[in-house]
Amino acid sequence: MRKIWNTMLKGLVALLPVGLTVYLVYWLAVATEQLFSRVLKLLIPDSAYWPGLGLVAGLVVLYLAGLAVNAYVVRRALRLSDELFARIPVVKTIYVAIRDFMTFFPSAGKGSDLKRVVLVPFGPGKAIGFVTAESSLALGVAEGDDLVAVYLPMSYMIGGYTVFLPRESIEPTSLSVEAGMRLALMGGVQGVPASGTAQPGA
Repeated sequence: MRKIWNTMLKGLVALLPVGLTVYLVYWLAVATEQLFSRVLKLLIPDSAYWPGLGLVAGLVVLYLAGLAVNAYVVRRALRLSDELFARIPVVKTIYVAIRDFMTFFPSAGKGSDLKRVVLVPFGPGKAIGFVTAESSLALGVAEGDDLVAVYLPMSYMIGGYTVFLPRESIEPTSLSVEAGMRLALMGGVQGVPASGTAQPGA
């Protein structure tokens, strides 16, 4: 009986990530279609509307929002909203966690803001971190201080810290940013796949 149960658990572990991913993509598509279809039906006649137009409208709005981020007024508004959410209890925890996690993804065509994975001293041990700025000039500090900005994420997406460390105190690793983030966010519960461990020059 135990062998059957273990086999079923293996099947669940294998299928659940695929099933949840497909369901999440489907849910996002349906939710976007439903949201924008209501707005479009107010603006255009029913005869001109066709299934999927709401999803297309959502993608267009997302693209336009990406373009608008480059505008000074929009950037200023985003900074103000960032400060506002960061002051509200409970909301702050959720918002900061999502905001920190989003730094993992590429933006503005420049690739991820996380440049490489390193280890930094943490008491008697070491903590995993991600370099976000390589030079003192990028940090706006004195030229003589060779500091590196390192982002230290907290496990299970509950926030993180940015620390400024001397370059000689950080230890490079061969982990890719993707593998390092997965390892950090999951608290080391799941090992890093062999296919994601090597990144020459990391």
